[in-house]
Amino acid sequence: MKRSMFVTVLVVFATAVTIADFVTGADTQRSAGPASEKAAPAQPSASPRGEETKCLKIGVVSVRKIFQDCKRNEKYRQELAAERDKLETELEKLSREIDLEKTGLKTLKSGSPDYLAAMKEIFEKQARLQAQQEFFKRQMDIREQTIIEGLFKDVVKTVEEVAKEKMLDLVLEKSEPDLPAANSNELTLTISTHKVLYNAGCEDITDAVLAKVDAADKPAN
Repeated sequence: MKRSMFVTVLVVFATAVTIADFVTGADTQRSAGPASEKAAPAQPSASPRGEETKCLKIGVVSVRKIFQDCKRNEKYRQELAAERDKLETELEKLSREIDLEKTGLKTLKSGSPDYLAAMKEIFEKQARLQAQQEFFKRQMDIREQTIIEGLFKDVVKTVEEVAKEKMLDLVLEKSEPDLPAANSNELTLTISTHKVLYNAGCEDITDAVLAKVDAADKPAN
């Protein structure tokens, strides 16, 4: 029933984009005048519609690192572990009751009313144990999914805030791929979702986003 909170989760919220290069040109002024005449200053390039081309200011962020290192993750891991331990204790108690009743069944005469009643009780508890195991597993999956979704939404919101503060035009997710992959399916998923292969010159805002996420989780005085 134990499940890693963030291993199954490969969170990616940006895709590959095409970035226009900013090209500047300088036209050399030609004239028949004196050789000392200076060339005309370079003019900014323009788009076909006459608009000046702008360089995009790009940032990168590792969502995986934020998920792993943020204080909220540590708190949630402790809460999930406590809930899981409580549920497993309940299941173990019911399982022990079934084992004891199976032992008691051996002391009864086969086919007697007491034997049949005890056997019925055992079957009912076994069915209840199986149903609770399935329910608890689904309950923990839903709980974990809710936690991940809530944290991811807050990270996206915080990335937007930091990007505006730093006047970034675009922010890409840049987590390193988790290799080697466990199997071919995970490898295919990693390849298809890992878009940023090189990011030299891009501003890394991971730490700034992490600090803001942690600050937002501090209890109010």
